[in-house]
Amino acid sequence: MSKKEKILALMIENLRQELEVILTSARSARQAATHEESRAEDAHDTRGLEASYLAGAQAARAESLKKLIHVFQFSKLREFKAGDPIDAGAWVRLESDGGEFDYLLVAQGGGISVTFEGKSIQIITLQSPIGEALMGRKAGDAIEVEGQKQSREYEIRSVS
Repeated sequence: MSKKEKILALMIENLRQELEVILTSARSARQAATHEESRAEDAHDTRGLEASYLAGAQAARAESLKKLIHVFQFSKLREFKAGDPIDAGAWVRLESDGGEFDYLLVAQGGGISVTFEGKSIQIITLQSPIGEALMGRKAGDAIEVEGQKQSREYEIRSVS
């Protein structure tokens, strides 16, 4: 199993754990929404309605997580050779202000962070600011990413 496949497996495990928490919460919210004590006592009592909204939102999040897990289960992340331009599936190491940052670019499902071999790897989409700046670049290139308050320069140290 390649390093990227191991990272993908960690991502799937994290998503499964989150899914289990969401499903448990959704069951509790659904029970609260239908419980006898949630029945409205007057026109201004919205406990049952609020619980049903919560249950609905959690069910939607659970479906989203299931789809993402399915996508990652069937994802094939190719290995990049020296000089290959960055694209989906690339594991990129950046350096900025003396610190190193690891990113795995994916088509969807960014925002997840996993720890692999003692390093934090941030999963980002191609549409994220850093993802957009990296597309088509190569190891050795410099990029600038505009943040909310400032821009930051990075050097692309490696692509695999």
